[in-house]
Amino acid sequence: MHASQGRSAGLGLALASAFAFGGSGVAAKPLIEAGLDPLHVVWLRVAGAALVMLPVAWRHRDLLRRKPALLAGFGLLAVAGVQAFYFAALSRIPVGVALLIEYLAPALVLGWVRFVQRRPVTRAAALGVVLAVGGLACVVEVWAGLSFDLLGLLLALGAACCQVGYFVLSDQGSDEAEPADPLGVIAFGLLIGALVLTAVARPWGMDWSVLRGTADMGGTAAPAWLLLAWIVLIATVLAYVTGIVAVRRLSPQVAGVVACLEAVIATVLAWVLLKEHLSAPQIIGGAVVLVGAFIAQSSAPKAAPAGPVAGSDPLPAGSDEVTAGRAAP
Repeated sequence: MHASQGRSAGLGLALASAFAFGGSGVAAKPLIEAGLDPLHVVWLRVAGAALVMLPVAWRHRDLLRRKPALLAGFGLLAVAGVQAFYFAALSRIPVGVALLIEYLAPALVLGWVRFVQRRPVTRAAALGVVLAVGGLACVVEVWAGLSFDLLGLLLALGAACCQVGYFVLSDQGSDEAEPADPLGVIAFGLLIGALVLTAVARPWGMDWSVLRGTADMGGTAAPAWLLLAWIVLIATVLAYVTGIVAVRRLSPQVAGVVACLEAVIATVLAWVLLKEHLSAPQIIGGAVVLVGAFIAQSSAPKAAPAGPVAGSDPLPAGSDEVTAGRAAP
């Protein structure tokens, strides 16, 4: 009974995280189009969330001594890397396309498992990868000579690479005698990410007057400060908290499958609020990407082999489940 209730709660948290992350792009893009640099929007998002989570970081300050590598990795990859690449991609390609490309992360994880760790993957998982790549070809309309901005495509792929680290690190150490508290990991990850982004974005040169005005959301004027508040409180704090707790309750594989809804949510919201209409092949391709991601996730190996594969290093207990999962706003 308790296990079933915990799983139900985990699924609810994963859904909440998917909705929160999925709404980040439609709030961020109007701010970018209003005159803010994408990196400045990322800095505002992460720095604002870090301030909100500062009391939590102080409460769990022992993590700096116990898990410095985990905190640094989470801050650099799951926070700074994902957000910077994703928001930079938004300035060049549609919201839905940017997020769909991020969902090549399952293919990247399985490629790492197969070719770096030299462990076998199932045929179904390989099929999922092929579907995801084929769907991506439709999304970017390769027959039109990459009609989307190539740099925007590469930036979205960078976000996918960092996305791998999100779910891997979210589950890291959860089975230890003294597991790292997920809220503490998020709080310090946001603080570290904010410090890194401060050096990169140099916010002292930001046009702060944009936040006092309005931004266009598909023909409707929205207060810029309200969009920023949504990005900080809902699409960052709530999204990360519910996401990492969901991973701990479910496993990276299951949470990753549910997180595929982020792309659907972002695409629908961009269609309704930003009037970003995709062509029929792009919609079909997006659906294929999600199906491929789902198959790749659910077919990933969940149990470690009896012994190390020839030519590879033995893996620590529990790492099989972590590396197989998807690595979401």
